[in-house]
Amino acid sequence: MANNVQQPPAVILLSGGLDSATVLAIARSQGYECHAIAFDYGQRHRAELDASLRQAKALGAKTHRVVHVDMNQFGGSALTDLSMDVPEANSQSGIPSTYVPARNTVMLSLALALAETLNSHDLFIGVNAVDYSGYPDCRPEYVAAFEQMANLATKAGVEGTRFKIHAPLIELSKADIIRKGTELGVDYSLTVSCYQATPEGLACGHCDSCALRAAGFAAAGIPDPTHYAARA
Repeated sequence: MANNVQQPPAVILLSGGLDSATVLAIARSQGYECHAIAFDYGQRHRAELDASLRQAKALGAKTHRVVHVDMNQFGGSALTDLSMDVPEANSQSGIPSTYVPARNTVMLSLALALAETLNSHDLFIGVNAVDYSGYPDCRPEYVAAFEQMANLATKAGVEGTRFKIHAPLIELSKADIIRKGTELGVDYSLTVSCYQATPEGLACGHCDSCALRAAGFAAAGIPDPTHYAARA
């Protein structure tokens, strides 16, 4: 007899990087019908958008959308303002210049709108509070606050739907994330993490994101499949 069990839909924020690919694999392993959403927000590392589509196909997402949000008109971040340099790894203290003002709030809000139209109760995001480089919108307190807001500010929430913001990586080290994804079949060679990747997706090997990624693979004892333009 055929298995006609309906998979519950979930919205997955899929940037194209290592963490979000792992989150997509986790959501799929938990039985969700996965709807991936990526954002073209004016970031300099646009190769991640191509990576997002590759991962959605490889990991069996039901749909994949790219939403355009012109955040570079505001500036204020080395990721959206080309007049600012992307900092070298470990060159800053406090909140780094690669923080994009309100980025996760904007992205989660649009993902929430998609969830409402899909009659989905579940949103997945790859934020991490261990190797998170100081971003304030990657903390557990932020995720909890957004979830509370989602249940106050939506028609579905008022009518009884209980939205859940899943952040399965939030307390994992980068090495643990890589181990988990490897167990679930993630091909990390398809991901792009570098803050200033070339159009072909080649990593610089110098920025914070490259450093965290390389250290994670080393600590996990798994060969690093990153494609580098030049080694540090």
